[in-house]
Amino acid sequence: MAKADSTYTQPLQNQTTTLSGNAVQSNMYFIKTDYWDVKKVSLNLDFQISQLSNDKQSNITISINGQKFYSFKPKNESGMQTKKIDIPTKLVESTNNLQITGQIVTSDGNKQSATPTPADWLTIYNGANVNFEYSLENSNNSIKSFYDHFTGPDTIVNHDTVIATPKTPTNSELSASTYVLSGQSRIITNENEEIPVTQLDSDDYNHATYRLIVAKYQDLPSDIKKEVSEKQVDNQAVIQRIGHKHYDELIVTAKTDELLKKAAQFAANQELMQETDSDTKEITTETDTDTSVLQYQGHKQLSQTDTKLVGEHHQEQAYFINLPVGRTNADGSTINLHFKYAKNLNFKKSLVTVYVNDQPIGSQKLSAANADNDSMTVSLPKGQSLSNNFTIRVAFDLEMDGADVNNSQTPWAVIDSDSEANIKSRQLEDILFKNYPSTFVQNGTFNNIAVIRPKSMTEDDFATMTNIFNLIGNYAQSNVGKIKFYSKKPAADVLKNSSVIVFGTPSENNMVKDLNSKLYFKFDSKFDHFVSNEKLSIESQYGHNVGTAQLLRSPYNEQRGLLVVTAAQPADAYLASTQINFQKNIQQYQNVDAILVDQDNNHYSYRFKKNAGPDQESTVKQSISKNSKLLIFVGLALFILIVLGTVVFMLLKKNNLLKYGRVKNESR
Repeated sequence: MAKADSTYTQPLQNQTTTLSGNAVQSNMYFIKTDYWDVKKVSLNLDFQISQLSNDKQSNITISINGQKFYSFKPKNESGMQTKKIDIPTKLVESTNNLQITGQIVTSDGNKQSATPTPADWLTIYNGANVNFEYSLENSNNSIKSFYDHFTGPDTIVNHDTVIATPKTPTNSELSASTYVLSGQSRIITNENEEIPVTQLDSDDYNHATYRLIVAKYQDLPSDIKKEVSEKQVDNQAVIQRIGHKHYDELIVTAKTDELLKKAAQFAANQELMQETDSDTKEITTETDTDTSVLQYQGHKQLSQTDTKLVGEHHQEQAYFINLPVGRTNADGSTINLHFKYAKNLNFKKSLVTVYVNDQPIGSQKLSAANADNDSMTVSLPKGQSLSNNFTIRVAFDLEMDGADVNNSQTPWAVIDSDSEANIKSRQLEDILFKNYPSTFVQNGTFNNIAVIRPKSMTEDDFATMTNIFNLIGNYAQSNVGKIKFYSKKPAADVLKNSSVIVFGTPSENNMVKDLNSKLYFKFDSKFDHFVSNEKLSIESQYGHNVGTAQLLRSPYNEQRGLLVVTAAQPADAYLASTQINFQKNIQQYQNVDAILVDQDNNHYSYRFKKNAGPDQESTVKQSISKNSKLLIFVGLALFILIVLGTVVFMLLKKNNLLKYGRVKNESR
C-alpha cells in the first residue's frame, strides 16, 4: 500500500449531548472527498458515562452507514474519557452516518438495574472528529476537477485556494467576485474557514495552489491573455482552466459587466461546475446560470430515508430544522409523524414522545393494533419563537415483558421518511445582529444589496469584504439576487430600494462621513478616531485603534437595513468584520446592534435601538402602497354596484312596482 502523504481532521458537527436510558443512541455525519485515496480513517471521541455504571455490563458500539464495526466496554470512572477508533476504509462512502449506541447498566451495590433510570446516561462531548490519512489523486484538466479541488475541505483549511481580482478592480469585478465567493461559502463544510478574495500577486494569491481569477478581459495579465484569446470573448464570457506545474488557474472573464456577472453566477453554481467536464465553457446572455433551489413551502421532510431504532427501553432520533434566514415559526405549526414498531412490546408501558429543543410537546401510547402503520400529529407551542433553526427529537420508550429481556435486535421502531414538519413561518423584522444577515437575504437570495466600498482597496479592505460576504453567502441559497458595488454615494432611488453595506475608513469612503451623524459609534470632526457615547467612554488614543460593525435601520428606507463596518484604519475595520464572518461568531451577539473590537481582541456589544422592528407608520404606508391596485378595483366594483342599484330602483319606481308592493302588503 502506498504511504499516505496528507492528513485532514474533520470536526463532527455535534453539540455536547447527554443521552438518558440504559439503551442510548446518537448520530453524527461526515464526508469523504472524492479525490482522496484514503489509507486510514480514525474516529476520536470524547465521552462520559454515569459513575454508577457497571463496567462489566455496560458497552458502546460504533456503526457506520448501518454496519457495526467496533464495540468496547467503557471504564467505570468519573470524568471525560477519550477513545480513538479506527474505521474500516472499505465502509467509508462520500457521505457517512456514524451511529453510537450504548447499553448503560447501573448498579447499586451488588444489585444491577434493568429498568431505565435518570442515573443511566451517556454524554458525548462536542469536538469529536474524524481523521483521514490519504494521498491526493491526480486531477485532470477539466473545470469539474478544478472545482472539486478548489472547494475541497483540505484545500481550504490549508489556505491553498483563492479568488483573485485585478490590483485595482472595477466595481463590476468586485461584484462578480462576491457572487463567486457567496456560491462557495454556501457549500463549504469547514465552519471556521473561508476562501479569501484578494488581488493578483498578493501573498494569499502567490501561496495558493488553486486560483480562481475574476476579471474583465482588458484587465487580465498579459500571460493569461496568451491563453485566452480576445476572439474567445467576443459577445460571450469564458471560463477556462489553465494548468501549470505547481498551481492551477480558472479564469472567469468577459468584455462587458453583464457577461462577467453571468460567468460569475455560473461559477457560483455548484451543480453546473460539477457537470462541466471540459477545460473551457462559453457563456452567453442566454446561458441558464440560475441556481436550482427547492423553495421553502412550509413543509420540511424530517429525513430522506426511514430511520430505524433498535433496542429496548429509551431510543431516540434528532432532526434539525432550518427555516430560510430571517424567518421564525408562527402559531399553527405541526409535526406529523408516521411510524411502525415491533408487536412484542408491553403496550401498557410503551409510548412515543416528541420534543422541540428538549421541551416535550406531545406523547402517544403505542398499540398492537397500529403497530404496522401508526401516526401522530403534535402542535408546536403557541406564542413561542424558535428562531430559524431548531431541533425536533422523537423518542420511543420500547418496553418488553420480563425483567431479564435484553435482545439487541428487538424491539424496534421505524420513523417513516414521509414524516414531516409543517412549519408556518413569519418574517423576523428586528434589525439586530441576532437576525443578521436576514435583512440582506430574502427568499433565499441577495436582497438587492448595494455595497459602497473604499475608493482604493487595501489587503485589509479585501479581507473585510471577504468576511462580510462569507456569512451572507452562507445563508443565500440562490445566486439570482442582486449585488452591486459603488465607489461613491449611489443615487437616491438606488439607496431607497437597496439593503446597504458600507465598509472602509472615512478617508477612503465618503459614505462613512455622510452617515457619521446617524452612527451609534461616531467619529470626531476630523474623522480620525471614535468618540464617547452613552454606552461607552472612549479615550481619544483608544478611539484611534478600534473597529466597529454597526447595524442600523436604513435612513433611506425604514424597511431595509444598513450595515457599516468602519474604523480610522483599514486593519481595525477588518478586526470588526471578524465578528460577522461565521455563524459561530455572530451567534455570540443576540439583542445588540453595535459591536466594537480593539487591537487586544476585546469585544464589546451594545443595543442602541429602542424599537428594533421597522417603523410602524412606514409599514402601514408600504402595505397600502402594495395593495393600492386592489383598493382601486374594490372601489370600482362598489361604484358599479351603486349605479346598478340606482337604475333598478328607478325602473321599479317608474313601473309603479314599488307602490303595488306596498298596497299589497297593507291589504293583508
